Amino acid sequence: MSTTTSTGTLPAVVLDADLAEPLPAVAAIRPDGRRAEQAWVLVRLFTEPLGTVLVDVPKNGLDPEALAAAIDAELGDVIRPRLAAGAEFLASRRRVLATAPHLTVVICTREHPEMLARCLDSLLGQEYPSFRVLVVDNAPVTGATERVVRDAARRGPVDYLLEPRAGLSHARNAAVRAAPGQILAWIDDDEVADRHWLAEIARALHDHPEADVISGVIVPAELETRAQMWFEQFGGHSKGRGFTPDTFGPHTAHRQSPLYPLPPFGTGANMTFRPGVIERIGMWDTALGAGTPAMGSEDTLAFTQVLLGGGTIVYQPTAVTRHYHRRDYQGLEKQMVGYGTGLVAAYTSLLMKRPWLIFPLIRLAPHALRDMTGKDTPRTATLRDDFPRELLSANRRGMLAGPRAYLKGRRAATRHTEARQ
Repeated sequence: MSTTTSTGTLPAVVLDADLAEPLPAVAAIRPDGRRAEQAWVLVRLFTEPLGTVLVDVPKNGLDPEALAAAIDAELGDVIRPRLAAGAEFLASRRRVLATAPHLTVVICTREHPEMLARCLDSLLGQEYPSFRVLVVDNAPVTGATERVVRDAARRGPVDYLLEPRAGLSHARNAAVRAAPGQILAWIDDDEVADRHWLAEIARALHDHPEADVISGVIVPAELETRAQMWFEQFGGHSKGRGFTPDTFGPHTAHRQSPLYPLPPFGTGANMTFRPGVIERIGMWDTALGAGTPAMGSEDTLAFTQVLLGGGTIVYQPTAVTRHYHRRDYQGLEKQMVGYGTGLVAAYTSLLMKRPWLIFPLIRLAPHALRDMTGKDTPRTATLRDDFPRELLSANRRGMLAGPRAYLKGRRAATRHTEARQ
């Protein structure tokens, strides 16, 4: 199936609109000549993200008044209390920044120099007083990543670390070992950070001293193709959680099991761990993650282990990053397979370490089955008529492959460890 846009069309313009400033007009015909079908808008007030709206763009364009009406219809109940508070959000950020902790931002990357350079540019533009960036070059085959890092280091606090063992979890573990006692904020190389990303992480750390993990929100950097739109329909990287802050921990076990649905609380592309938390859960599982047969879910397992150990995860939707989704159908299909494979592989890892969890998982199985097969479930409610149902089938195929993928990855990790001894 092809997902390239029809000649002369653009599925959606991605905009960032702050209600403290005049709203933009959205031209129907973009500068490159394509016809914009919709506008996807991240709505803010005094820089605080409040929600998103998806608005059709008429053939004569979307004027500011029509955009304002669409925003009010979707988010008016959220916006009005914020208007009454004035610019308190900015004042509270200034108070947080006065005592902000030092943060170490980690990017694990492999042969994506152009994306890495774009990500680093966004980090070096952060409005934050004390941080450094640690780039982990994972099993490189060229010197391109190192050159990008050296160039960025001339402009700001950017360090380079080589991890020769291929696999994202190996790279993550190398970063943890290289930064003992530091707060680690993780971002992927195919993202860019909002200029207040680190400040909002610091806000969450300040407001929630009990938090072990802070998870931010990930929004699309572009919606240039149908595949990118379909990924957002499936929940995107933030699983459709929206912009309501939340916490997960022992106090929420009655409404949210640490075991399912996974994960309602975060994703590895925008997460921050306090010192010692990753070590406490036994580090990242090297049989999971990109570069393994499981293809992912090392982050899912880590979040679950934190909660099972009595820890607390805070969802902080003001900590925003932007992700460049897969542009083509084949890439999206592979991603859906990977999500399914990684999820069940993470469960396999969990059960191998804690076999008694099979009993609560069995009790949760009917809930999971309803979510996968029912209509209007959290999993399917956001899917539109044009969403290819074969992508859901690909996701289920991946699930069936999960246990075998994990065992294969575990054997490979064991062989590698034995070879180094």
